[in-house]
Amino acid sequence: MLSHPYFLYYFVAPSTAINYILSHLMQRNELHEHIISSAGNLFYSQGYNSTGVNEIIIKCDIAKATLYSHFKSKEDICVAYLNQRHDIFMNSLKSYVGQRNESKTQLLAIFDLLRDMYLEENFQGCWGLKTLGELSPDQTTILSVIQQQKKELLLYLGEVVGDNISNLSRAEIEKISGGLYLLYESAVTESHLFKNDWPIFMAKSIASSLFIESELT
Repeated sequence: MLSHPYFLYYFVAPSTAINYILSHLMQRNELHEHIISSAGNLFYSQGYNSTGVNEIIIKCDIAKATLYSHFKSKEDICVAYLNQRHDIFMNSLKSYVGQRNESKTQLLAIFDLLRDMYLEENFQGCWGLKTLGELSPDQTTILSVIQQQKKELLLYLGEVVGDNISNLSRAEIEKISGGLYLLYESAVTESHLFKNDWPIFMAKSIASSLFIESELT
């Protein structure tokens, strides 16, 4: 019983105990992220269904009890993986948009990001759609996560359109942002399918026509 780290609080100086606890929590958080990243790399490269819990344990170099102290199931790990990937992607997209000064380049920034993603090692297309293709009808939790993430992307593209094109109605914003979204999603899939980046350049070229007659800010 006394081996539990939090019981040390009663036997050492308060400041020492607090530092120990904080250190322990930091180590736990790092391990938590390590599990997500390691499992996520397996899910992305070889598929969700093809990846077993034992393989995740071996990849992470941890005990089974340790894994289950962080996640109740493989599905929970998958949700965490999807959230991790989505957060990184959205932060990168916002950074790409923010680094561009002209309205047109901000509107097309998502295709610049996709090109850089494509050039990365082991590009396998969209992690969300890749997972979606493996889901059975009863795996609604993961489905809901993917749907919500796609909605968040679509809404953000709407914000970018609204910020860079003047005098648009809500319907017009949704039409342009929806077009950018669909072109992006198509380019992700097709560039992975053909193992070539021409779909990205084609999508970016077509995307420009969505706002060619619009008044850019």
